Order: sequence, then structure tokens, then C-alpha cells
Amino acid sequence: MTASPTGSAAVRPTALWGVSSASLGVFLVSWALCWVNAYVVNDDLPNTCGDLRRQSFPPEVACASADGTLTGANAGWVEALFFASLVVFVLLASMGLALVSVRRK
Repeated sequence: MTASPTGSAAVRPTALWGVSSASLGVFLVSWALCWVNAYVVNDDLPNTCGDLRRQSFPPEVACASADGTLTGANAGWVEALFFASLVVFVLLASMGLALVSVRRK
């Protein structure tokens, strides 16, 4: 039979923490892309637009035209990546914390 891990071996990083950290990194990179698009690339958009739309999470500054098109909006795949990576990070981090608490008991 094998002995159960004790001490520092019981709390070592696992693949769960690795994927959680990677998803946090993807979330931060996609947030940075949205922020740069809103406040660096489209910095002059408020001066030239009549119907300005602002969004804070994820950051977005877009100009709506009369025909319904948006200029300066974030790409759909960036927003999907933003929210998906946030959900994956929260789920995996909470599962990792639950595992750590169960292993300590």
C-alpha cells in the first residue's frame, strides 16, 4: 500500500492549477486587447461620433451609425475569449481551493 502524502507534498501544484493560471493569463491578455482597442486605438472616436456607446466590462468604446453598424467595437472572438477564460479561471480556481481544503482535513 502507498502512504498518503503529508506536509508540503499534499499541497503541490497540479495540472488544475496550471490550467487555472493559463486561463487567468488569457483573461488578462484579452482584457488588455479590449482596453487598448477602446482607449488607444479608438481614442479620437468620441470627438467624431454622434451616438457613442461605452461599455466598461470588457472595455469598449464604439460608434453606432444610423444603419445599425458599430465602428470601433471589440471583435466577437475577443469578447468570447474574455468571458470564457474568466469562467474557466473561476471554476478551476474554486475547484483547486476545494481540493486543497479537502486534502488538509
